[in-house]
Amino acid sequence: MTTTTAKDYQAQLDEKVDRLGTLLAPFNAPTLSVFPSKPENYRMRAEFRVWHDGDDLYHIMFDQGSKEKYRVDTFPPASETINNAMQQLIEYLKPNELLRKKLFQIDYLTGLSGELVISLLYHKPLDDEWEAQAELLRTFLATQFTAVSIIGRARKQKRIVGNDFIIERLPINGREFEFKHIENSFTQPNAEVNCSMIEWSLECSAPLTGDLLEMYCGAGNFSMPLAVHFDNVIGTEIAKPSVQAAQYNIAANHLDNVKIVRLSAEEFTEAMNGERTFSRLEGINLTEYNFTTVLVDPPRAGLDVDSLKMIQGYDNIIYISCNPETLAENLSLLCETHEVANAALFDQFPFTHHIEAGVLLTKK
Repeated sequence: MTTTTAKDYQAQLDEKVDRLGTLLAPFNAPTLSVFPSKPENYRMRAEFRVWHDGDDLYHIMFDQGSKEKYRVDTFPPASETINNAMQQLIEYLKPNELLRKKLFQIDYLTGLSGELVISLLYHKPLDDEWEAQAELLRTFLATQFTAVSIIGRARKQKRIVGNDFIIERLPINGREFEFKHIENSFTQPNAEVNCSMIEWSLECSAPLTGDLLEMYCGAGNFSMPLAVHFDNVIGTEIAKPSVQAAQYNIAANHLDNVKIVRLSAEEFTEAMNGERTFSRLEGINLTEYNFTTVLVDPPRAGLDVDSLKMIQGYDNIIYISCNPETLAENLSLLCETHEVANAALFDQFPFTHHIEAGVLLTKK
């Protein structure tokens, strides 16, 4: 990166550090550990609308302020794999009437592994002829990328040419973990910063013992690596595709102490409190676990009050947050029983206002 880019990046990171530090100051948080991002080529997911202009065809995005569209031939935040695929794909689609007709959006999913899924979204039904052409497209791209799949989406249709997932391989503290990332499901977009988040969580959990509960576990992004520090891990997640991917990830990483259950955070709280029973917990007796630590990675709204009160019963809380404002709101209650022992900023989204944060809370 150029000196100017480095200076610009550091300035925006410093602003985020100041902002998060201010939000955490009322809770006597220690000095933040800061995990920067590459300023470019960090995103493993990207979505673009498609603009048809005579024989020309190109990706577009919309300015959030003015709502005006602008042409996107390269997208610096996206990985090199995505940028290369954008150029190759558009040139292939331009003369292909069948594949380009009524195409209105293109989504890309990749990873550090280099595998790639391209989703083509249409305002028309997709037939066998479309699938045959998509297979030719896949064959063309397969000579230039590690592994490529094409997905066609239309109303009530999903045609898969190859796979609807990538296999990601993340280097974590010298060990490689394998993850299935499913198209159209949540995954951490900045893979390298995600590795930093996992390694920070491992550092926090290294001295801890007993069993771990992870709420909002997704496909097991934290559950799998953290299993090395705990006797048992139970992860809860409501999205079916993520739970299915998590089961694959358990087997792929040869873990025998991790179980993933399809329950929302609110449902699991009811189960832990003995208020409801769930058939999805069949074979799992929660009273047999020695849960000493809970890891939560909630959506932007943060945790509901019942879940907050439930996790106050744990000795240790690892809280990963994509919204520092709701994190601070949640800490107002959690710090009645716990204190902030560690705090971190992960710059998942450079040059945006978004902040990813982590705190370790220990019982007073």
